[in-house]
Amino acid sequence: MKRLFLTVVAVLSMTMTFAENENMNATNATSAYNMSVNYNKLADCLGLSLDQVEAVEDIHSSFCAEMMNAGNANVDERKAMVESALKKDLKHMRYVLSEDQYHKYLMLLNTTFNNRGLEW
Repeated sequence: MKRLFLTVVAVLSMTMTFAENENMNATNATSAYNMSVNYNKLADCLGLSLDQVEAVEDIHSSFCAEMMNAGNANVDERKAMVESALKKDLKHMRYVLSEDQYHKYLMLLNTTFNNRGLEW
């Protein structure tokens, strides 16, 4: 009886451990789509004017919301949602930023996507 009880406890412990790891992996995958940034550092890096800072904050806030929606969507829909969000973000940023600023922004965005393991 003692062995049966210990076996049941061991099996339940292992099951709970695997379930916890699965939930952590899902949370980590969703957090990779959080694209929020420190706008002051972004402004310094890109050399933005005050007008550009406001426009970039608005554009990037919209992009962040769309990326979080993509992170919470089904895996099948996720890639299309990310591509749509990126196209919209880049189109608007292209309008607001100068050529040099836009290239720096692309480099930062590409690095962020690579570091988080996201495809685009």
